[in-house]
Amino acid sequence: MIALDSADVRALLTVPDAIEIVEDAMKQTSNGRATLPLRHALDVGAPNMLGIMPGAMEDPACFGTKLISLFPKNPAHGHSSHLGMMVLFERAFGTPIAIMNAGLLTAIRTAAASAVATRALARKDAKILTIIGTGEQAIHHIAAICAVRDIAEVRLVGRKLVNAGDLAARLALQHPEIRFIGSDSAQKSVTDADIICTVTSSHETVLYGAWVPEGCHVNAVGASAPLYREIDQDLVTTAALYVDYRPSALHQARDIIEAIKAGKITEDHIIAEIGEVLDRRAPGRRNPTEITLYRSMGIAAQDLACAHHILERANKQGVGTEISIM
Repeated sequence: MIALDSADVRALLTVPDAIEIVEDAMKQTSNGRATLPLRHALDVGAPNMLGIMPGAMEDPACFGTKLISLFPKNPAHGHSSHLGMMVLFERAFGTPIAIMNAGLLTAIRTAAASAVATRALARKDAKILTIIGTGEQAIHHIAAICAVRDIAEVRLVGRKLVNAGDLAARLALQHPEIRFIGSDSAQKSVTDADIICTVTSSHETVLYGAWVPEGCHVNAVGASAPLYREIDQDLVTTAALYVDYRPSALHQARDIIEAIKAGKITEDHIIAEIGEVLDRRAPGRRNPTEITLYRSMGIAAQDLACAHHILERANKQGVGTEISIM
């Protein structure tokens, strides 16, 4: 089998490729061509968790498991909040064929999934992007969203103004064509925003429905387990709601679960999985003033499809370290 580190993953999985790969994976998911058990989260000492995400796909024909630790306080110590490995198997004999860094893989595919939803649901003339969160996912989301919309201004929101300002300054040097603004106020930063992405590890609401302007598209990304929450019930109940995968959204998205338990919505409030919109089996944005919400949980199909692409490119380029566990 081949072992691939983060440098290999970065070199072999570009943002444009990841967006197209994830879009196809979402179509396959909604067409029943992927087997996706619910993510299992193991408490390893609050607030830290170990996530176990198995899955199988028909095309590419592969199966595997992602083992990823979520340690929300890691960035303060110079480490990624998501660390782990992706193990990929082939279907003919069940042989493990690759192991690769899962932290960067997760960051790239998650941002790509938001870009896929943004391309399908956001207004074509969207120019202003607000990112709530200043960690690794913020950087990846900026690259991915800018790949699908002509963004002129990015507002970065952090709990500490200095962190948001520093990140804005660094990114401005890399992207002089875009105006970057750092802020510690989510409410002020979402005013007249066209696209909002929440990419935090917050246990409490960071974005309220009353703040979101007409015509905005929201990608709610960070709350990938019931322990976390980024958006309030008002946004869930009033927005046109789309998800990546209904079973995970209905069983593990705290904001949706609580809105259903409170009797404010039913399961039918979910308009569609994003794959159904991409396949034109369900409507996307219905008018310019509608608020659309993509509730992203992250699914194994995204990991598998991206991992298979990385492995194929690695084999063609002779990249990676061959190891044996037999």
